[in-house]
Amino acid sequence: MEQGLRVLIQLVLEFAPVVANLVQKRNEASAALAKLQPPQEVKEFLEVVNNSIVQSNASEIAGVEFEREKTMQQQLAVYNRQTQLHIAKYERETSLKLPEVNRILDSWPLRLYPSQILESSPSNNSNARTPLKIFVAPPKILFDKFDNREGDISDIEPMLAEGLRDFLNCYYSLHNPVRPTEFLAGAWYSKRFHSESSIKALFGMLKSEPILILESETDGDYINFRIGYWGLGQDNYYYKTISRLSYRDIVYQSAKNRALQWKQIRDELILLGEDTDEINQMGGDNVYNLELLEREAKWKNKGIDTSKIALKYRVNRQDFEKLCQVLTNCHCLVASWIADVYHLVHHDVSPLLPELLPSLVDNGIDFQSIGAIASGYKQVYQALESERRYWVPELALQLANSLSSLNDPTWANEQVDYSLNTWLQLRQLSSPVSNSNPLKVMLNAVKIEDEEYINNLKAYFAAVGDIQNLKLVEEILDVINELKTLRSSEYAYLTNTLTGHSEKVTSVVISPDGQRIVSGCADKTVKVWNLHTGKVIRTITGHSGEISSVAVSPDGNFLAVGISDTPRSNVKVWHLETGKLIHTLLGHNKPVNVVSISPDGQILASGSNKIKIWNLQKGDRVCTLWHSSAVNATAITSDGTILVSGTSDNKIKLWNPQTGEPLRTFIGHSGEVKALALHPNGQILVSGSTDSSIKVWDLNSGKILHNLIEHSSEVKAVAVSHDGKLIISGSSDKTIKIWHLPTGELLQTLTGHSGTVNSIAITPDDRFIVSSSSDKTIKVWQLTKG
Repeated sequence: MEQGLRVLIQLVLEFAPVVANLVQKRNEASAALAKLQPPQEVKEFLEVVNNSIVQSNASEIAGVEFEREKTMQQQLAVYNRQTQLHIAKYERETSLKLPEVNRILDSWPLRLYPSQILESSPSNNSNARTPLKIFVAPPKILFDKFDNREGDISDIEPMLAEGLRDFLNCYYSLHNPVRPTEFLAGAWYSKRFHSESSIKALFGMLKSEPILILESETDGDYINFRIGYWGLGQDNYYYKTISRLSYRDIVYQSAKNRALQWKQIRDELILLGEDTDEINQMGGDNVYNLELLEREAKWKNKGIDTSKIALKYRVNRQDFEKLCQVLTNCHCLVASWIADVYHLVHHDVSPLLPELLPSLVDNGIDFQSIGAIASGYKQVYQALESERRYWVPELALQLANSLSSLNDPTWANEQVDYSLNTWLQLRQLSSPVSNSNPLKVMLNAVKIEDEEYINNLKAYFAAVGDIQNLKLVEEILDVINELKTLRSSEYAYLTNTLTGHSEKVTSVVISPDGQRIVSGCADKTVKVWNLHTGKVIRTITGHSGEISSVAVSPDGNFLAVGISDTPRSNVKVWHLETGKLIHTLLGHNKPVNVVSISPDGQILASGSNKIKIWNLQKGDRVCTLWHSSAVNATAITSDGTILVSGTSDNKIKLWNPQTGEPLRTFIGHSGEVKALALHPNGQILVSGSTDSSIKVWDLNSGKILHNLIEHSSEVKAVAVSHDGKLIISGSSDKTIKIWHLPTGELLQTLTGHSGTVNSIAITPDDRFIVSSSSDKTIKVWQLTKG
């Protein structure tokens, strides 16, 4: 076994249990923190997914429970990672302020000051991967022990740094988005410092930074190879000698190999008739080394222990370059394994070293070595599994794919079997009997969401040349494609159900950035939610009555809330980001049924038995639009020149919102007009009514373009997609319908609410529909088509 591989095996055997223990301690710390103060976003996200279980039928409960747990574990992992980054940022900011900093600097082993290293660290952006910083403390070898040196060949550091730099730049560069490392060559002040005091000084100042120190120190004819390491969030460092190399043996072995090569050349020249003495004159120190090597071999054959004899081979630059090559190889293998483990533990990135090993090890890798490397990775993965049990199939398959490039598939196949059987167990499916293939059981249980996992299985079986299982995986992918075809025939499907309100949810709107949902409820509260996670960001209280309507300004700063509290009905304007009250607008004597903000963000319209127009910024009243009956709905054109109102006397009125001048009246509904929405081009109006119909109007002519009559009860909400292609309607019949606006064709009916659908909103990118209902829930639906 060559030296580099031997060092790697020793590292794995020593360090893998240490990493597994560090991960276990992190898990215990996270569990303790969760018990003391569970992360609110995770609790609320879990509450959202819990609700989806309630909405599922019995046959779906197991699958939904699985997805809930898996998603929760992912959220916890993200939360823990963000917490580590915040802690690292705090430690970074405070480390230079420590009172003992000057004493620490007395033992400082680097040419770089702490401030230079800390200031180069990335921000606490949770999406950015913190690079592992790598330092090398090279050995100082006493080359005067060797005879016949050719010039000054004693400085190993430049060659070692160059070799490691080339390797890291190729596979683990600072700019690598997947596995970044930062190699700080030449930073170690090697003439002054080695060992524990230096590592302790470094950890004291740089514990916020993940760091690997590769330290080599001469001890007689040996080099002690040590590593110092700490990752993010560790409360102590690891420092240990992992290997002891005889540099004399390495140099002498190189000299012997040169001598043997020279013997082959010499013999060929002799066969050509060349003079032996002249040939030997050209052989240089190879002649002496070959003679000594042959004598050593003769003595060994006679049973003499030549290790007790001080044999001195003559060495030259080639032999010391070989030593540098061996040391470089050791450093590359160790740096690669630890960088892999660091990014696996902290960033969920699969190991790269197994793929690189065949090119890094000249003489191949024996079965025992593969087993040791695989076992080391497995220990780390098993530690990760304890915090993410529902991600075990992905983790085990990830390891199998990493090991698939090794020349023996036994260890990789073991991980695949483990991955497949765990996949079935987590879905409460029976594992196959002996000699039965788990892939056949998966055929009837797979979902679209499993596509990435199945594709990774396909990559594995292709890599190891398993044709039989590759065909089965292709069948599973065919099943997924059929499911995708079925789903693609739908325009939308349910992705989330948000709970938290205690009464009917009367109104819902989406922030201009498409990231937040704002809901108003009869429980007198307004809630702001994260659309993608379903977590509650803020609850706004302080309203005197039921919330009838909410609206958000185009810049996302203002939140207008209409309140039904006769005779003290009012409108409140809040700062959306902070929840601070900005205005309370008084003047309505009847319930405020609706509020809307103009697309230019200048005016706010509130409707009761009349419409009041307000200056949104100042809170001043601009004018009043008088009506003879209650106003249920309003909409304002994109240029702000026309306000449309829908009323309880079945009419639609058009107004100039700046002057209060009435412009036109549309008559066509036989019941109250409950909902209005404008096409983005400002030329088409959509209205919904208690007569169960939806009408599409030409705003300029008043002509009815479509009369949509598929709802079985009153239409309470309508919305138009931002690309102008779809109408979304909500009704007291508890359904949501998706229509093709240009043709009036009904595309899909969404069911799921158990009460009246009161309000509909669409994200700016037309990817999601949000609905609110009298069943006290908000549902998020993903649009698959436009």
